Amino acid sequence: MAFTGRHLFGLGAVHATFTISSGLLHVTDPVTASTAEVTVDASSFRSNRSRRDKDVRSRMLLDAATYPEIVFVSERLRRDGAGWLLTGTVTAHGTRVPVEVHIDHVAAQDDGIGVHARAEHIDRYAFGVTRGKGMAGRFLDLDFNVVADPA
Repeated sequence: MAFTGRHLFGLGAVHATFTISSGLLHVTDPVTASTAEVTVDASSFRSNRSRRDKDVRSRMLLDAATYPEIVFVSERLRRDGAGWLLTGTVTAHGTRVPVEVHIDHVAAQDDGIGVHARAEHIDRYAFGVTRGKGMAGRFLDLDFNVVADPA
């Protein structure tokens, strides 16, 4: 899972990744009743800058030792133009917040179903992660490139 945020009072972009530790995609008929659940390892944040990575995982921001998982649980799936809109909640830092995930690509693959989705402009303050003002941007974007294996 790719992460994009800002640093230094919003002037510079930060690109990083997280590791998805588990996930479940349940595809139904009708497809709008399908559900998804994704768990991300909060300590897996990697930006290729070890000091930044340590700071993000620390109590200053993610507090991965106290809150080791970031979990998305879907609530509703509906058509949205040429794609889909998956609404649900993300629980991070002990707080649950509504989130919209825009799915713009779904394709059958030899090893499962390939999905690309994006959640934009997630407000870290909504999760109570307010430290590091000026050094870490308030909003972040997440890109998901996932292959769901059949069960």
